[in-house]
Order: sequence, then structure tokens, then C-alpha cells
Amino acid sequence: MDGVKEMSDRDYKYDFPVFDVYKDLVYLDNSATTQKPRKVIEAVEKYYFEENANPLRGLYDLSVKATEAYENAREAVREFIGASSTKEIVFTRNATESLNLIAYSYGRANIKAGDELLVTISEHHSDLLPWQNLARETGAILKFLECDEHGAYTEEQLKQALTPKTKIFAIAQISNIFGRINPIKEFAKICHSNGTLIVCDAAQSVPHTPIDVSDLDVDFLAFSGHKMYAPMGIGVLYGKQELLEKMPPFLYGGEMIELVTRESATYAELPHKFEAGTVNVGGAVGLHAAIDYIKSIGFETIVRREDELTKKAFEKMKSLPYVRVLGSDKAEDHHGIISFTIDGVHPHDAAAVFDADGIDIRAGHHCAQPLHKYLGVQSSARMSLAFYNDESDIDRFLKTLETVRGRMGIG
Repeated sequence: MDGVKEMSDRDYKYDFPVFDVYKDLVYLDNSATTQKPRKVIEAVEKYYFEENANPLRGLYDLSVKATEAYENAREAVREFIGASSTKEIVFTRNATESLNLIAYSYGRANIKAGDELLVTISEHHSDLLPWQNLARETGAILKFLECDEHGAYTEEQLKQALTPKTKIFAIAQISNIFGRINPIKEFAKICHSNGTLIVCDAAQSVPHTPIDVSDLDVDFLAFSGHKMYAPMGIGVLYGKQELLEKMPPFLYGGEMIELVTRESATYAELPHKFEAGTVNVGGAVGLHAAIDYIKSIGFETIVRREDELTKKAFEKMKSLPYVRVLGSDKAEDHHGIISFTIDGVHPHDAAAVFDADGIDIRAGHHCAQPLHKYLGVQSSARMSLAFYNDESDIDRFLKTLETVRGRMGIG
């Protein structure tokens, strides 16, 4: 079966070439980017070997094949997230570009001085800075929804924060610091009853839990391919068709036009009016392969494995008096992401100790500086899981964790 082992709960690292190259690697930085399975690498390689051409406008056979590969990937995304039409699926470079597209295109056309933009304090900078800049450009007012000590936001809290002037509410489905799942469907209902659009950053949720945008009823949703086993440089913006139809283009140039004269231009239909220039067909092919791979594993398996490993790590970490876990004191609220500090040890030093033992974790503010300031910490360390991690990874992580202070000369 193309080099894939067949068993009920197999060693999934077998599917990922990086673990053949670095046989002792413990990779626990999956929130930053995931490793790539062989099937994705082979799909991209096959495209560049056999189907590479500039798509959409070419009438020759190779260009038609490239176009088909690109549009087949769009249909795969549509089905994967439950969108009603491929017109609602815009390919971008990543979630950051998708969020900027919303702020630039929808925001500049619809937000005016005095309007309010509501953003959670836990947002990644990619879902903060576009709104911060939009407020600065338009005179809108940027407001923050603050979480409790466990990283939770409540429906009542959102209702109280919304006003008749609140035009946009931006929130991640899963926080890249807390790993907590936010109640997006319930929040969408509250926003819509107030006439507010809801923008969902799904970069941390798409690889880990099923998503149905029609059921969630979000107005926009953004995610990156590289966090879900696809290549870097491909991302997705989902937007409701009626909103995208009214939005002006984000970039101008080739492929996003129908007719150009010396004085003016008319633009292509959705989604192509937002995809100027030569598109990333290879990345889209890789994303398609990643979706197929995720479906072959199944979210039931993915969720179970990640939750079991999270619980194993969390319970031991909470038992160590010198370790502080950010967010909830319940393992089930962390969903594969545990951010933490170690008393007396800078997170960068801790990460260096882990690296010396062949364990990759992240240290810093994780593109969430306002949240760290709100929590009263400068920075943190973070371990984040994928379904290909296993118990031996957690055992090695915990063993090193218990030695960090001693190796830093702290008694």
C-alpha cells in the first residue's frame, strides 16, 4: 500500500520521511508547522514531473492538466470544510494572508470611523495586526475580549462586549497558546443577532478536529496548509459567497481579470478575482494530498491519539511544583497544546536543553505578546502534538523536563 503499514493503530512516523533521516527526533512543535507525509511529498513531486504548466489560461494539454489539478484541490478543500460552493474557497499563501485579505478588502470597503472591531486577547498576531492596522487607517475602535485565567471566553461575556457599533469579531477556534476550543458556533449566533460578522482563525483547528463551516455559520475562516501536513506557501480563505461577491480584489494583475482596457478593467468571477498572478498549483496539489491523508487516518484516530498524549504529559507536568501550565487546569481543555514556564529558567534556555536531548519544542511569545503580558509572563515554552507522536515521545519530553533545572544549576 505505497509504503504505508496496515494496522489498527500503527507507527504513523513510518509515513513521514523526516523520522527516517532523524531516527531519534522527538518533534513537538506541530503548532508551528507539521512534518510532511510521504504521500504529500510524492504528490507534489508527481505534479512537477508530469503536470507542471501555467494553469487557467493555457489551451494546451499540459496547462489543462495543471488547471484540473488546481481546481480538484479547491473541490477537496470545499468538501473537507463543508463549504457550499468552490466559489467560497480562495487559495492564498497562508492563514496570515487570508486574514489580511479580509481586513484589506472587506475592511476598507465597509469599516468607517467610530465602528468597533472586537478581537480576543489570545489572538495570534496574524489575527490582531490586520485589525489593528484597519482601525488605524479608518478611525475604527479596536476592542479586546479578555479570557479568564483558564483561557475561556463565555457567551455572556461576548454578549456584553458587543455593541451596535461592533462590525467584526475575530477569534481563533483553537488558541495556539492554550489549546482550548472556543465555542465558535454559539459565538456566531450571538454575533449575527447583533449584526456583527465573525472571522475565525482555524490554523490550529483544521488539522486536529472536523470542521463544517456551514454548521458553524462563520462569515470568514482562514487556515494554512503547512500546519496540516501540506507544503508551506499554500493557505485557504473561506468566505460566504454573498460577502466575497461584494468585496474588491486584494491584489491586481494577471489571472484575476476578464477584460482590461487602457482606462479600466473588469474582474474574474469568484474565487479567481482574489488569486492574482501565477498561482501555487504545486502547493494546492500538496494540500489536496494532505486532506486525503488526513481522511485516510480519520479524525476519530487523530483526536483520540492527541488527547491521550496530552493527558499523559499534562498530568505529569501539573505534578511538578516548578512547572506552571498556562491556561486550564484540565487536560481535556488543551487539545495537543501545552504552554508552560519553569521556575527560574528562561524558556529559551529550557528549549536549548530540550534540543540537546533531540526534542524540538518552541520558546518565546508564540506571536501572542498581548496575551503573555495579560497573563503576567514575558514568554513561555510550548510543546504541541500531532497524531504521529507517541508515548515514547512524551516519556522523553517528561524525562528532560525533570532535568532542566538541575542542568541549569538550579537546586
